[in-house]
Amino acid sequence: MAEGPESTRKVDESEFLEMSGQDPAQAGVLRRSLEELASGRGGDALREMAQEVLSGRASLRDAVDVSAYSDQLVAQAAPMAEKWAALSDAEREALAAEGERSMAEAQARIDEERRTPQGDGGKKSRHDGRGWSLY
Repeated sequence: MAEGPESTRKVDESEFLEMSGQDPAQAGVLRRSLEELASGRGGDALREMAQEVLSGRASLRDAVDVSAYSDQLVAQAAPMAEKWAALSDAEREALAAEGERSMAEAQARIDEERRTPQGDGGKKSRHDGRGWSLY
């Protein structure tokens, strides 16, 4: 994979929103998961895939159609599926509740960010011109 000027570009959030059913909290989880894979945690193939998606050079839908990537995703998911299958119903329910709480907290943070003025947190800049008059 050649590194060029486009390698510093970031993919538009709309793709993650589309993949998450327009849920900004889930889109954030998806992005963070891809960033984790891009760091190399999932191996070389998944690092490459995540870098391609995060740079906008490939869509996530297209990337998972590449057999080298999808094979590695399946291989990485198998141990997690086995651990999930070995859990009791109560343990699964507890983990699901924890996941729901985490998603609710992420959504609350997103909602709060939307309510808070951007930039300086609502503080008046000394150069903004508000409150100044020549007369």
